[in-house]
Amino acid sequence: MNVLKFGGTSVGSAENIKKVIHILDNYSQKETAICVVSAVGGITDKLLKAGELAQQKNESYLSEFKQIKAIHLNLLSELISEPNETVKEYIENKLASLKSLLDGIYLINELSPKTSDKLVSFGELLSSYILAETMKSYHLNAVRKNSQDLIVTNNNFTKAEVNFKITNANIVDYFKNADQKITILPGFISKSESGEITTLGRGGSDFTAAIIAAALKVNRLEIWTDVSGMYTANPKLVKQAYPIERLSYQEAMELSHFGAKVLYPPSVQPVLSLNIPIHIKNTSDPDAYGTLVTNDKTNGFSKAAKAISNISNIALLTLQGTGMVGIPGFSKRLFETLAQEKINVIFITQASSEHSICFGIDEKDATVAAASINLTFENEISLNKIDPIIVEKDLSIIALVGDNMKNHQGISGLMFSTLGQNNINIRAIAQGASEKNISAVIAEKDVKKALNTIHERFFEDQTKQLNVFITGVGNVGERLVEQIHQQKKHLKEQLKINLRVIGLSNSRNMIFDESGLSLKSWKEDLALSEKATLEGFLERIKSLNLRNSIFVDVTANEDVSKIYAEYLKESIAVVACNKIACSSTFENYSNLKKLSVKYNAPFLFETNVGAGLPIIDTLNHLINSGDRITSIQAVLSGSLNFVFNNFDDTSKFHDVVKQAQKEGYTEPDPRIDLSGVDVARKILILARESGTPMNLEDIENTSFLTDNNLKSDSVDDFYNTLIADETHFQKLYASAKKNDCQLKYVAEFDGKKAKVSLREIPKDHPFYNLKGKDNIVMFYTQRYPEQPMIIKGAGAGADVTASGLFADIIRIGN
Repeated sequence: MNVLKFGGTSVGSAENIKKVIHILDNYSQKETAICVVSAVGGITDKLLKAGELAQQKNESYLSEFKQIKAIHLNLLSELISEPNETVKEYIENKLASLKSLLDGIYLINELSPKTSDKLVSFGELLSSYILAETMKSYHLNAVRKNSQDLIVTNNNFTKAEVNFKITNANIVDYFKNADQKITILPGFISKSESGEITTLGRGGSDFTAAIIAAALKVNRLEIWTDVSGMYTANPKLVKQAYPIERLSYQEAMELSHFGAKVLYPPSVQPVLSLNIPIHIKNTSDPDAYGTLVTNDKTNGFSKAAKAISNISNIALLTLQGTGMVGIPGFSKRLFETLAQEKINVIFITQASSEHSICFGIDEKDATVAAASINLTFENEISLNKIDPIIVEKDLSIIALVGDNMKNHQGISGLMFSTLGQNNINIRAIAQGASEKNISAVIAEKDVKKALNTIHERFFEDQTKQLNVFITGVGNVGERLVEQIHQQKKHLKEQLKINLRVIGLSNSRNMIFDESGLSLKSWKEDLALSEKATLEGFLERIKSLNLRNSIFVDVTANEDVSKIYAEYLKESIAVVACNKIACSSTFENYSNLKKLSVKYNAPFLFETNVGAGLPIIDTLNHLINSGDRITSIQAVLSGSLNFVFNNFDDTSKFHDVVKQAQKEGYTEPDPRIDLSGVDVARKILILARESGTPMNLEDIENTSFLTDNNLKSDSVDDFYNTLIADETHFQKLYASAKKNDCQLKYVAEFDGKKAKVSLREIPKDHPFYNLKGKDNIVMFYTQRYPEQPMIIKGAGAGADVTASGLFADIIRIGN
């Protein structure tokens, strides 16, 4: 004999009801099946709403009734093409009785608990009747039995208490003589010993099924719903969540208490006391295993934690004051006050100093609770022994659950550090002595991020999700997107990094997709998207509130650099090829570094110097390992190196600069490169990373440009001055050629001071043979005093710059 309970979603449509019938038919082929059924999905809420509207003298209750009537009549017509007169008459009579009851509530302006029970009982009576009659029309051996004839309760309306002695006897007697293969029972409803209609309260249909299963001592109770069991997290919030095959009763009850709605523990108490397993199954996927809940606490699994759950709409109340210390009775008076107001306490924690008691309740009860507690402790508050109750709202409780957590060290530390790394503030913490759950109160806005962050850390195959937001998708930005698209599979398989581009922006438009943008059609999608603003891009990233978020700046825009701090304060990592922030005032540079540490948000800018070359990374490794920089010599401008490698007495300086700009080796405004400011910024960054406080104006910049070049008003004007001053540049080349040297724009740092200038490099110098757009850096340190550590390679170009940005993103992932 099997007892199966089907929830409201399982009978919420004709299609789903047919699935239920198919499941029951299959079960009945082997043994007797007992089916407990809820009201059609959403009907109980509609019945209560109609009753409330009627009580308020609001004639909209008639519209609610019409919807309820239409839902049931439509279901009947979809399931039974030509129902007989008896079936139609029963449905019409029931709906007429419902209408009369609502009219009565409207007339007397009252909705008592007794009337409320009568009102909501119509849901299960109608759904169970439609299901049974549909099965009969399919020629199945099915009988509907009214649960009110079997389950006897007291008169505690809306949450009646069962008389198990009478009820169990009724159930055993009925099924002892029943010969049908399938029995349909309405859940939730019952009758008192005096014959009044009662209901079994929240989870009532589960309760009905548990009562039947326990009375008949079946081998297993099956709860059929719209999900394949209990999940490692709410699948609506955590897409990577998956069903848990086995749970202990204790784990299932903890998860249910903290928001997992598949099972309501008090309702299944009858089967728990008899150790009858509960199997949670999916009506739409009957072949899925689901979740088996048993008394086995090990279940063959070694994982410390089984799932993460949450309760939303929590208010946190704190009673505190020095007058509480060492004085007994405060807790008793506090919780007695809440009990008198019938307010359920969900979460409790108390400081060891006894200075405060903190507890969580449903947010809707917060106002009443605060008023009642302040009244109870009115005398102590007036004497300043304790403070008025503190109320915080818009909170949620998250709970990590598992029987085996007590056998694993560091679980709570890992949970809280994982939350902290993503800027999720914890307002309160509670852990039971049994160590079956660790609970934390956080802001409601952080719930989705918290669940995904913890789920990734505890329940996924150590794959880390990175959520990337890129502003500036021109030449370099476009290559970066292409590289991410190309390497996405490799990152996931080899580095266990799931890299998603969530947002893109250029100077005109910005686009977002929380599940990840398509990197095949992003250009077309961006062109048709919303107008971009720097503030709007930041606010959208903050509102999405995704874990492991990374902001990537692929611009040379000063305004963009000015908002790095705002990202870091939100624990959003910043990756930048934009040199302006790190070469701004030393105060700003230092502040960004401090914010990075304070908010655990990486701030990486490898491409500020040498594009994709690991110059800053190498420098940091030297410093962190205890080495000290004594001097740096470098050619740091790929664009200037390209220019002087291609300029000679057979070419014109103007033409070479034009070519460099065309091939993407210079900024759109080549004056930034040729003036030496860009190189000065780079050596400044290296000096700062070496530990020397310095500003841009401290760097000696000896320009090789003429006054006309430097005073030009525009890019076009600048090019005109290059033509006019060609003789000047030819003289520079002629001097170098005469001395058998190469022209290189060199940056130098001696440990205290820095300078940049155009120099004639002799043949025996490492810089002499530097070709094309290459950069070279020589680090002289305490460990490398004579032969420097040399880093050499392409220092400009869209592809290598993009790869440098990509490398920083991967560093964050690792």
